Amino acid sequence: MALTEIDLVLNVVAVLGTIGFGAYAVQQKDLMRAVFSFAVSSAFLAMLFFLLASPFAGVLELTVGAGLILVLFLVALTLSMGVEGESPEGGES
Repeated sequence: MALTEIDLVLNVVAVLGTIGFGAYAVQQKDLMRAVFSFAVSSAFLAMLFFLLASPFAGVLELTVGAGLILVLFLVALTLSMGVEGESPEGGES
């Protein structure tokens, strides 16, 4: 099975997207951007699984990695930030 040019380009884009967005998520100081970058990296990884003829791993990565983990991280970040204008001790700032 020969690899055509479009397959090669898609594989390179998927690999570079996974590595690039993953590295960006690790380096990012803003946690919301890091979470979304992680989700995009996971979506690129799912694309790579689909390109490598493993649709079950791709669907699992897309639903769990990009979907469920993104929602859990966003809920955790939202709950940990609290109400704006309120100090962590409970008093007004």
